[in-house]
Amino acid sequence: MGLLDTLGEVAGAIAAVEAAEKLDPDAGLLTKGIAAVAGFKGAGALEEMLEKKDESASEDGQGDQAQA
Repeated sequence: MGLLDTLGEVAGAIAAVEAAEKLDPDAGLLTKGIAAVAGFKGAGALEEMLEKKDESASEDGQGDQAQA
């Protein structure tokens, strides 16, 4: 899943740059670069959070089955 994670992060970077351009059509290279880094890191953090949530949900489901 490393490739899919990377693709998600790249998509986040692209979306952030597009959003920066919509907010400021005259955005400079530095602004776009910062937006790309923020989008890349933000998408990665979001994926990690969702993976942790999925893991905790599966652990809760296994615990419920063991008690039954």
